Amino acid sequence: MFNLNSRGLQARVRLLAWSAIVPILLVAIVPTSAQSNQDLEKITIGPRFSPNPLEVQGVAGGNTPLKDIVNRSKTPTGDCAGYANTKPNHTVELTEFFDSLSILIQSSEDTALAIQGPGGVWCNDDYQGKNPGVVGQWLPGTYKIWVSTYAPNRSPAYTLQIVEKRQ
Repeated sequence: MFNLNSRGLQARVRLLAWSAIVPILLVAIVPTSAQSNQDLEKITIGPRFSPNPLEVQGVAGGNTPLKDIVNRSKTPTGDCAGYANTKPNHTVELTEFFDSLSILIQSSEDTALAIQGPGGVWCNDDYQGKNPGVVGQWLPGTYKIWVSTYAPNRSPAYTLQIVEKRQ
């Protein structure tokens, strides 16, 4: 039989209460930009996804040269320029082949883009003005996406757009 007034039970109840509160407090004191860089944004899509375009917010930049992350300085779609975190900003899983898909970045600052997935690595700098993008046919599989900045340790906000051209 339990005695609700016992010190042992009261101590356990307090411990349980604190174990629920401490993670909430820790999340509240971590800066938003650090949270954004720590968490991968995982996206899974197939043909005829909705909404089209699909838009996701993120924070670009880091302190590692993008060319070192993807092990090349140039691809057929452009230069692997700028600085990013070693962990990708996003991971996109394509469940099927896409005949025409665009991955675009919109930002108020000059950013660059690297995508690594089935078939290789694609980088781009200035697809639309100072905003990068890669357009074409895409194999099914997992794609890692990095969004870089030209100066190390910059953290501009951006919008990732995934657009399917439908016939």
